[in-house]
Amino acid sequence: MIYDVTVIGGGPSGLMAAIAAAENGAKTLLIEKGNKLGKKLEISGGGRCNVTSRLPEAEIIKHIPGNGRFLYSAFSLFNNEDIIDFFEKLNVPLKEEDHGRMFPVSNSAKDVVQALVTQLQHLKVTIKKNSPVEAIDYGTNKHTVIFKNKEKVDTKNVILAVGGKAVPYTGSTGDGYSWAKKAGHTITELYPTEVPLLSDQNFIKQKTLQGLALRDIALTVKDEKDKSVVTHRMDMLFTHFGISGPAVLRCSQYVVKLLRKGNQQVKLEIDALPDKKEHSLIEEINDELVKQSKKNVRNILKGLVPERYLDFLLSKHSISSDTKAANISREKIYALVGDLKAFPILVHNSLPLEKAFVTGGGVSIKEVTPTTMQSKRMDGLFFCGEILDIHGYTGGYNITAAMVTGRVAGLHAAWSVN
Repeated sequence: MIYDVTVIGGGPSGLMAAIAAAENGAKTLLIEKGNKLGKKLEISGGGRCNVTSRLPEAEIIKHIPGNGRFLYSAFSLFNNEDIIDFFEKLNVPLKEEDHGRMFPVSNSAKDVVQALVTQLQHLKVTIKKNSPVEAIDYGTNKHTVIFKNKEKVDTKNVILAVGGKAVPYTGSTGDGYSWAKKAGHTITELYPTEVPLLSDQNFIKQKTLQGLALRDIALTVKDEKDKSVVTHRMDMLFTHFGISGPAVLRCSQYVVKLLRKGNQQVKLEIDALPDKKEHSLIEEINDELVKQSKKNVRNILKGLVPERYLDFLLSKHSISSDTKAANISREKIYALVGDLKAFPILVHNSLPLEKAFVTGGGVSIKEVTPTTMQSKRMDGLFFCGEILDIHGYTGGYNITAAMVTGRVAGLHAAWSVN
């Protein structure tokens, strides 16, 4: 027996590709090396699954800084609004939260996965779990998928939906890169994105701020010429190895790229009070110091930032907790405000790709047709999801890219045999 479409990989892009192919009349096989479909989907969004975003299309593309523009053609066929409709029709209503993030009303990622699996069963897609693939033999009229147990399956089209190398315990271990290379594809350099960052500054090594979260700060990445590369305003967290949290994850790919260019370290600056201008803050603090000259400086500044952070900055500038407002020099106030507005952190590395949320790099998009997700190097070969050199920020953008490319690959693979 020969299949019309064989999808390798049971993540969001693979599930969507198999459903699209089967809906369009293709005899479809879905292969998953693990014992469960949608493993990564189930843990996404803290187990709630941030399915997509309701932001305008151009905004979504902006939130996919790794080659997001490649998706414009695919979006014209199937976009974020279509994803919402798709799940509504599968009886998984979605609700909108901050920044346009869409979650299932039930707050359960399992409902999302179950709906996709039920749809596969309804469409009579053949599902092979616990079936790791060893190799693919590409032919002229058909391709042969060879399993590790030496079993073989013939198929007219293959869709590679095996993910990247991030979060390997969900099954993303980079298997597809060698199969893509065999078909003549270039794999661009792989690197971690959406990843915590490492610093060996003394206050990090001494764990002075470990576990401290700073809310709604502006974090800026600086290049070797001290020019701002990008700023993200979100929360962040100090850890025992460096920094993490949403703002750090968003900035991380820019840091990693600067380090890959040969920079020994990259400077980031924390603006703990992004709504206040530096000169206004100096005036404000000076006014309070004059008004409350007999009070301790620490008590006057309490409430500006979390106490642990305030104590850390006071200590850095040798301002003891019992220093009276009347006795503090103007220079020390300037220096303290400088750090409140632009505290420098020096990063020398990130956690490895296996610890990242998203893989940077992958199958070169120059070798894939954007309207169909078909290989330009091999007939009957399609790509979707994180195996492609496309990456976005966390917040539903990578799942959106996966589902959109999966849908388009599945449709076109099916249409090519009908």
